[in-house]
Amino acid sequence: QDQLVESGGGTVQPGGSLRLSCEASGFTFSSEPMSWLRQPPGKGLEWVSDIDTSGSVTTYRHSVKGRFTISRDNAKNMLFLQMNDLRSEDTALYYCGRGPARLIRGQGTQVTVSS
Repeated sequence: QDQLVESGGGTVQPGGSLRLSCEASGFTFSSEPMSWLRQPPGKGLEWVSDIDTSGSVTTYRHSVKGRFTISRDNAKNMLFLQMNDLRSEDTALYYCGRGPARLIRGQGTQVTVSS
């Protein structure tokens, strides 16, 4: 059974940084593209970033480009999201997603940006 466990969230002030992690199990992690998605309070799920199987191709939603960096470690079955210069609008529950369909298999990790 596939599983994704997100961690690394917390409360930070505007301009701060966080690094999210996602530990994958139950499937061949290195064979699947991965994603980060988020759900802001009171809003629907939104896509944040994608990474291909090798980690060499990445894409980002416009509002996080230049501030967030997605990466992966296929040897450790881990996905990461480095978030810098955080803004209040980045406040959300963050999930990692598996494969082209961006399947969510975890509980997410909460990121709150507040002064």
